[in-house]
Amino acid sequence: MINDPISVVIPTYNRPLSLCELLESLIRQTHPPTEVIIVNDGGENVDFVKPLYPELEVTILNPFPKPHHVTARNLGIQAARGSYILLCDDDDMLLPQHIEESMKLMREENVDFVHSDAEIFDFRVENGVRVPKSQKLFAYHYTLDDMKKFSTYIPSGTIYRRDIHQVIGHLDPEMNNYWDWDLFLRVYETFNIRRLPMATVLYAYGHTSNSAAPAKMRHYLDKLCAKHNLNPLPTNNFWTLLQEPELLARKASSHRKWDGQPIRSRYNRGTDLHS
Repeated sequence: MINDPISVVIPTYNRPLSLCELLESLIRQTHPPTEVIIVNDGGENVDFVKPLYPELEVTILNPFPKPHHVTARNLGIQAARGSYILLCDDDDMLLPQHIEESMKLMREENVDFVHSDAEIFDFRVENGVRVPKSQKLFAYHYTLDDMKKFSTYIPSGTIYRRDIHQVIGHLDPEMNNYWDWDLFLRVYETFNIRRLPMATVLYAYGHTSNSAAPAKMRHYLDKLCAKHNLNPLPTNNFWTLLQEPELLARKASSHRKWDGQPIRSRYNRGTDLHS
C-alpha cells in the first residue's frame, strides 16, 4: 500500500463520547491516518484521549480565545504535516474502509478532492454508547449547476490534497453556516472533485446544541449567494428540501456497508483517565 500521509483534522467542543467514537473508527481504518489533530474550540479539556488511543498520533490544540469552528479547522489544517487532509466533525464516524477506498479513487482517477456518500443516523445514548435508532442513505448525483442550487456535499470524511489551500486560501470564517458549501464551490473552480459512491461516513444529524436560527442562516446564505453569484436560495428545513422533486431526481445508488451497529469506544472504560 502506498504510504499516503494523511492528517485528520477534528474541531471539537464538549462532546467527549462522540469524539472517542470517532477516534475508535479511525483506529479501525484499513488504511490508518498518519496523524490526528484535534482542535478544542473552547470546551473542556480533551487531553485524556491520547492515553485512550495510543495507536493514533494525536496532537491537541487549545487555542485561546475560542476560535469558533471554521477558524478551528483552519488552525488544524495549518498544523497538519500530511500532504492530504481528512476533515471530520467530532460527532461523525468513518467505516473501516473509508480512507482506503477514498485514496484508491484519488489515485486511480488522479483527482484532488474526494467526498463520499453517508448514512445519516439518529441515536439514543445507552450506557455511554450512541445506539442508532434509524439510518438513511444520503447519496446524490450532481452537476455544478445542481450544487449552485442545493448542496448535497457532506464535509465529514472528505480527503483532499493539502496544497489546494495554496490556491484557494483558507476556509472562510465569514461563511459560518455554509463554510462547507463555499469550500466545495471554490475547489470546483480549479480542481478535480469526485464522489465516492460508498456510504462510508456515518453522519449524526439533529443533535447539535448550537443549531443556527433561521435568521442567522439567512444572513450567511445571502453572503454565500453574493460571493458565488448564486440565485436567491431558500432556507427551508433540510428534510423538507430533500423531498423537493429536483432533489428526489438526483438520488443515487450507493454501496452500503454499515450494519447499523454502534461503534463502542474506550471512553467509559477509561473514566479514571478523564475524570
